[in-house]
Amino acid sequence: MKDYIALGKPRIAVMVMATCAIGWALAGGGPGWKLFATLLGAGLASCSCGCLNQYLEREPDGIMRRTQKRPLPAGRVSPQDALGFGLTLAVAGLGVLAVFSGWLACALTAFTIAAYVLFYTPLKKVTPHTTWIGAVAGATPPMIGWAASRGELALGAFILFAIQFLWQIPHFLAMFWLHREDYARAGFKVMPVVDPRATAAQIALHSFTLLPAALMPTLVGMAGVGYGVGALCLSTAFLGVGLRASWTMEAVDTRRLFLASLAYLPILFGLLLLGA
Repeated sequence: MKDYIALGKPRIAVMVMATCAIGWALAGGGPGWKLFATLLGAGLASCSCGCLNQYLEREPDGIMRRTQKRPLPAGRVSPQDALGFGLTLAVAGLGVLAVFSGWLACALTAFTIAAYVLFYTPLKKVTPHTTWIGAVAGATPPMIGWAASRGELALGAFILFAIQFLWQIPHFLAMFWLHREDYARAGFKVMPVVDPRATAAQIALHSFTLLPAALMPTLVGMAGVGYGVGALCLSTAFLGVGLRASWTMEAVDTRRLFLASLAYLPILFGLLLLGA
């Protein structure tokens, strides 16, 4: 059972459910069975992405040091079982969303699974630009929660999408940079492997564009001035960390950026929920 849980990448699934809940709450939804069903469906779909990703990448995972102990390359789960488990999770998640959360939330989730599994995962060995495809898939959970709450999308849903999309670029580029030798060994053409200079430029660019995106909730009336001040301070600090990492590209600075990114999004969304 432990290995099957690992296949679903539970930490990512928890984040998906949390950001989905934020979209639900900011759309005006309250607690109840529909929220539970939406989070369950989104969580199952996220686990299916994690499982199918590991199924497709089982060979390069066996080459990279950081992934050699995963269930598939270690031989603790067979590829056939992993594929069946991943597909079952996808069907279950989409089924729950279709029945309880509405067609729009279900369609957004189906799009997310397709983008992540059919495009992002296999194209990582073809082009460094798949980071943006992965970021699109990773930014849909707040929209899924919003769609389940209201049955439609509005400006606020797209603002949440933009924040989470822009946040992911420096987050993942920092991680890819720290493990670039591993990725190169496995044949992944991520940006730090293919073009280090473009990596630095993209980290700086997206750290900067994240700042105005984070201020948008105040500008459109989703949140008050208190949130705006907090978002400005937080995003300015994150920008400073991002610019330093892009300037030096030293391991200590890129690791600091990665750790800062882990703290940034929960704090920003927490401020947004308070809506001060």
